[in-house]
Amino acid sequence: MQNNLNAFVEEEVIFEPTGAGLLEGLVFAVKDVFSIEGYRSGAGNPGWLKSHGVSTCHAPVIERLLSHGAKLKGTTQTDELMYSLNGENAHYGTPVNPKAPNRIPGGSSSGSAVAVSAGISDFALGTDTGGSVRIPSSYCGIYGFRPSHGVVPVGGVIPLAKSFDTVGWMSKDSELLYRVGKVLITDQEEKGLFKQVFYCEEAWNLLDERCKGELLTAVSVIKEISRREWITLSESGLDEWSSAFRILQGLEIWEEHGDWIRKENPAFGPGIHERFQWTSTLKRWECSEQEKLRVQIRKSLSALLKEDGVIVIPTAPGPAPLLDLQGEKAERYRAKIMQLSCIAGLVGLPQVTVPLAEVDGLPIGLSFIANHHQDLKLLKWVNEVFGGGGV
Repeated sequence: MQNNLNAFVEEEVIFEPTGAGLLEGLVFAVKDVFSIEGYRSGAGNPGWLKSHGVSTCHAPVIERLLSHGAKLKGTTQTDELMYSLNGENAHYGTPVNPKAPNRIPGGSSSGSAVAVSAGISDFALGTDTGGSVRIPSSYCGIYGFRPSHGVVPVGGVIPLAKSFDTVGWMSKDSELLYRVGKVLITDQEEKGLFKQVFYCEEAWNLLDERCKGELLTAVSVIKEISRREWITLSESGLDEWSSAFRILQGLEIWEEHGDWIRKENPAFGPGIHERFQWTSTLKRWECSEQEKLRVQIRKSLSALLKEDGVIVIPTAPGPAPLLDLQGEKAERYRAKIMQLSCIAGLVGLPQVTVPLAEVDGLPIGLSFIANHHQDLKLLKWVNEVFGGGGV
């Protein structure tokens, strides 16, 4: 089954637990961007694989998971250098979405999402810069979490854009998502309640009426909230936020990888090639307005959420698109996704996506965004509301 799904780069990269703890008896997979002792990470691109050496140690997050009883089994497919949200790779093929084989799995943590959705791995690590855990989790009908920026160590992980990069994870149930959080996040309080839910109008308006109706019906089951409010996050529209994210991320991407691209001239697939080419045109001195906007948004969202608020948005504009969506239509759809994913991504907020509804048998995720460093509290709350359990 594993081979048919193309979820893995190397299925037989196996490391036994080094200790016991909350994850005893569980198996996890990791996106092919994490350092694993004795293994060469490929980041979804043959040029990267060829030009980089074998790792001499595990990434800290892998060490921690192993020390708490989990077993590592397999490295998973990724979009090239993590710079896509589709899950399609021109060099290595597309992992098969178990919930919709004729549709994309989402990326860039495509293989990790597929491995979890298919039940091959209990949980899986991915990375999330612009939505790369959240989007495939939504498309594949699983739980996914992107932590506050800087909360989970990113050492030993191939970077994309360092001020946006996070290590995230996926599972099929909320209890395990929370349990992994307790292992990887060790310095946060879980006390307090979320009392306010803010529905972002601009985000919900990106959905068609049917998807919107299904998700709103699903979220109405939450009884613990004392206050619900529809709000406008951005008077000028989320496209302005998305544009700022895209430019600032693109600038960092070229600063990170430009020299390597010039030196190695790697072959990139459609969409990826054009995106890297565009990043090479960006100049830091031209991006001051976007950086100012980023600071302003961080302050306004922090003031809105405080310690007891969550923003509720659709994770994606709808179910997973059909395979081989290309050209202008693909870029328009990507732009819609980025308007949703940039809310948390632009300012480093934690976000969890929950597989709460379906349309025509296709999963659509619902997301909850909390304030900085409310990660464990958010994971615990989601587990209590949707999983009915504790750890």
